[in-house]
Amino acid sequence: MKRKSFIFLYSFILLFFLSACTESVKDAKQEAVQPHIYPDYVGVTIPVNIAPLNFSMVDETALLVDAVITDRHGNDLHSQGDEAVDFDLDDWHTLLAQNRGDSLTVVVSAKYDDGWHTYRPFSIYVSPDSIDYGLCYRLIEPGYEVWSKMGIYERNLSTFDEHALIENTQFEGCVNCHSFNRGNPADMSLHIRGPHGATLLRYHDSPLEAYNTKTPQTLGFCVYPYWHPSGRYIAYSTNATSQSFHSADYNRVEVFDTASDLQVYDVENNELLLSPLVKQDSIYETFPVFSADGHSLYFCAACALPEGSHQLDSIHYNLCRIDFDPATGSFGSRIDTIVYAEAQHKSLSFPRPSYDGHFLCYTLSDYGQFSIWHHEADLYLLDLATGQSRPMTEANSEDTESFHNWSSNSRWLVFSSRRDDGLFTRPYFCHVDANGVVSKAFMLPQRNPRRFYLDCFLSFNVPDFIIGPTHFDGHKASRIINDESRKNFGVRK
Repeated sequence: MKRKSFIFLYSFILLFFLSACTESVKDAKQEAVQPHIYPDYVGVTIPVNIAPLNFSMVDETALLVDAVITDRHGNDLHSQGDEAVDFDLDDWHTLLAQNRGDSLTVVVSAKYDDGWHTYRPFSIYVSPDSIDYGLCYRLIEPGYEVWSKMGIYERNLSTFDEHALIENTQFEGCVNCHSFNRGNPADMSLHIRGPHGATLLRYHDSPLEAYNTKTPQTLGFCVYPYWHPSGRYIAYSTNATSQSFHSADYNRVEVFDTASDLQVYDVENNELLLSPLVKQDSIYETFPVFSADGHSLYFCAACALPEGSHQLDSIHYNLCRIDFDPATGSFGSRIDTIVYAEAQHKSLSFPRPSYDGHFLCYTLSDYGQFSIWHHEADLYLLDLATGQSRPMTEANSEDTESFHNWSSNSRWLVFSSRRDDGLFTRPYFCHVDANGVVSKAFMLPQRNPRRFYLDCFLSFNVPDFIIGPTHFDGHKASRIINDESRKNFGVRK
């Protein structure tokens, strides 16, 4: 009995202090404009299972920010804070579940030295289309020649939970090129560069193995992986890459290929499958991806520069396609050009077909293939049925939009953007419906977004969806990496 009384008293005191911390919004000046908040969540479409969209006022002189979210059934959710609103996780998910396929109304008030100001309401649409369990990305300083700490991280998109899969403090080198089969972490490819270079492969949840992917018949190590929908094959490119710096250009750095080829790896038979059509000295071939049905291979191709030429702004990649027979592992006999970007004096990179086979998203920039440092780079959507492309104006910004991936249900796109400050890439999401209608993009939610992104001097690199936890053993992986033994890739004769 005493225990129950104590619990009741404790709960009462806690409730009292919590309520005492919330100031009543009264005598507020009614503003005719919608609030200027960070991140900008005004009028966005969100998944029903996304983490709370906490935000701050852009004007940092605000003493308090207050938000009330209501639905048309009379349910509401309230939060107030000095830096940011912080919605209760369980209450947030309950409200979203109750309003799947409907809109919520958000009323924001901010307290300044002259008192409270209440802004014109805005809406948030809760899509019935859920988003995948999580996101994997590389966190890296946006440097050029050297790197320090970096790693591959897993983030639960319904909460704010993040943890490292592996960091380069566990070995000497660089970790990059992580890839999953349509978000399924049972099929995983991860590349390590440096003294302990290797490609780590996990196939249908088999034990992790380290491979040497360089062969006498290919240019170098296999990079830019993309899984076949069957999980049996992985498309790779092999790139001889150089880097240069601009002395008088808005784009600071250029990474470019001096040679590049394509190959497909047969996981079951441990064989690289080659074709002379995608291994031409006069052509740079890169960024291979399989079509949704697995019977085609899309890739980017550009005419190679003449030997000794340094006219990097003359390199323009087009979107090409070649047939692929998954039954025999053989390539088709011709290459088709799907998007002739060169005719627009543009260059195409990072093709990503939606898994339902309806669309293909790509990045378009002025030249080259390293669009992540091109401030003019935008996302484009290709309708695979009509062959028509259009800029994804609703999701694009005045700054860089670059690497992107589809969710497993083909309704959400995650992409890297430098729109915040022109320096760091942050993950953004947009909804793409069955007709190709694109919603306004929104930033990856954080508990306190302003504080998080001010303190985070790292770029989110190569974001990719995962449909469940990776269950990746980083300690075991580091032991494999630090061990000198490697399994060699074979080549089909």
